[in-house]
Amino acid sequence: MSQSLFNFESLETGRKVYTVSALTQEIRNFLEPKFLDVWVSGEVSNCRPAASGHLYFTLKDRAAQLRVVCFRNQARYLKFKPQDGVSLIARGRLSVYEARGEYQLMAEYLEPAGLGALQLAFEQLKQKLAAEGMFAPDRKKPLPVLPRTVGVVTSPTGAVIRDILRVLRRRFRNMNVVIYPALVQGAGAAEEIAQGIRYLNQYRLADVLIVARGGGSIEDLWAFNEETVARAIATSGLPVISAVGHETDFTIADFVADLRAPTPSAAAELVVHRKQDFEAELDERRRRMIQAAHLKLSALGHALTTVSMHWVFKALPSQLAQKSQRLDDLSASLHRVTRDRINTFRQRVIEARAGLARMDLQNVLKLKRAHLGHFKNALNVLWTQRLLESRNRLAHARALLGERSPQAILDRGYAIARDASGKVLRSAATVMEGNEISVRLAEGEIGATVRSRRR
Repeated sequence: MSQSLFNFESLETGRKVYTVSALTQEIRNFLEPKFLDVWVSGEVSNCRPAASGHLYFTLKDRAAQLRVVCFRNQARYLKFKPQDGVSLIARGRLSVYEARGEYQLMAEYLEPAGLGALQLAFEQLKQKLAAEGMFAPDRKKPLPVLPRTVGVVTSPTGAVIRDILRVLRRRFRNMNVVIYPALVQGAGAAEEIAQGIRYLNQYRLADVLIVARGGGSIEDLWAFNEETVARAIATSGLPVISAVGHETDFTIADFVADLRAPTPSAAAELVVHRKQDFEAELDERRRRMIQAAHLKLSALGHALTTVSMHWVFKALPSQLAQKSQRLDDLSASLHRVTRDRINTFRQRVIEARAGLARMDLQNVLKLKRAHLGHFKNALNVLWTQRLLESRNRLAHARALLGERSPQAILDRGYAIARDASGKVLRSAATVMEGNEISVRLAEGEIGATVRSRRR
């Protein structure tokens, strides 16, 4: 083991000499047991979050400064993010970072000094979402005039749901209500509220949503300040009414929602008008429609009377009588022309029958048979002549082919010589003395060796 980790006695002087590591470790062992749980206040400077999730910053006052580290496991539960210039109180234990020989506070809890942690976290998230445009008026969805179903995300056992149902029953007794039970306070509440909003959207179980909770402290209402709830409301395809706390309470959900109600009961009043108001409105519109219809019919009746008094309509009966008489004349003329055409065609048929009777069909058939026999004899003579000519040409071609056949040439004493590759020899220059050749005769074939050649 390296000696640099330990102190040792100098033999020459008898002094006790520490190595840097040994002295640092001694200091660490001395400090840590004495400062296991301390609270330190100061102003944040040089705050730098690491990629690992750890937070590193310095706490300082007018006379001194102290390095602080907040590891990821503690940093993830902070309700706000430390920033340069913010005064805060840190709780943790003192330790020594031996690699740099510095003492530092390993913080486990951070609390803003003078401004509550929740309020600071509220302001930070509000600024972040506002920068993303989540509070913009142009993204707010209008509420339906008369929803068929109202969805409510809240606790199923609190006074809030009873107030909402009572108001809805009073204003519109047969209104459909779907309740998604969710925690509205404590651990896991934000996730359940966000899940309820997403669930009612996914299955389109309502036309408008109310996210509600009764009044309380900022801690009690904190679930509605969580980013997951804000983003669930922002991405909702259904209009969302935020009804959290009392009229003076404001949450992040109020800013993101399409409409903020001062109380849950007010949300129920805003989501649907009274049934009596709808009926009164329908009665008023019915009355106006009937009145408008009467006025329209009266105006049309007056216009009809005025038009009927025009001279054109007075002359109309006379014109109709003339058109009717003209129609009768045309009908009679058409009847007459049709009768004449039928008589003409009937006379032609009678004449055609008489001409057909005068014809002797047997004589006609006899003449046709004679003509057919004459054509048949002429065709036989022509066919015989053409067949004889074809046979003569075939015999001549056969004889000519026989004379020019290679076999006939061989029969006259000629031969065909080929080289070793089977190619026909046409010149003595294409072979050399000693080459093997084959000679085809009229009957059979012989092999030979070239002994001499002459050109």
